Amino acid sequence: MLRDERGVSIIEFALIAPVLLLMLMGLLDLAFNMYTTEMLQGAIQSAARNSTIEGASGNDAQLDGIVTTAVRPVSPSATLTFNRRAYSSFTEAGRPEDYTDVDKDGTCNHGEPFEDANGNGAWDLDRGKAGFGGARDAVLYTVTVNYQRPFPVAGFIPGQTKNFTLSAVTVLRNQPYGQQSVNPVPATGNCT
Repeated sequence: MLRDERGVSIIEFALIAPVLLLMLMGLLDLAFNMYTTEMLQGAIQSAARNSTIEGASGNDAQLDGIVTTAVRPVSPSATLTFNRRAYSSFTEAGRPEDYTDVDKDGTCNHGEPFEDANGNGAWDLDRGKAGFGGARDAVLYTVTVNYQRPFPVAGFIPGQTKNFTLSAVTVLRNQPYGQQSVNPVPATGNCT
């Protein structure tokens, strides 16, 4: 009886199959997420190029539709969010508005003067203006996609969630159409 090896293969398979299936689902999930990222990145590059031409302002729904149309075949139930911020140069992207830190506490407060680069009357961590901007402006275009994972790996792999979120970002300079308006000197304000 001890030397009888019949049925050993099925027992070994039963022991290895869950790990093998989990690895396979994890690999397929990773491949799906990478494919979706590449589809999103290609679509956002195309939409961003189209938004740099004169007359693109006001066509944001149409340009965002290009990205949505590219992502929907891959993930039909995905939720997409779009954000555009315009800067006068590439180096300003994502930078806070300048301020004078009088009390040296690293925070814009207590009436300290600041340069209101985006003209909204308040000090901001991001000096960009919402929208397409004007001629020669650098526009940071961000698309965030949230979708449910196609493979149920969230219950088996610690730290994974049922939904997956990815973002694609590109920054392009608008074409020099028409006469470039001279960038006005930013107003100044006082921090609260």
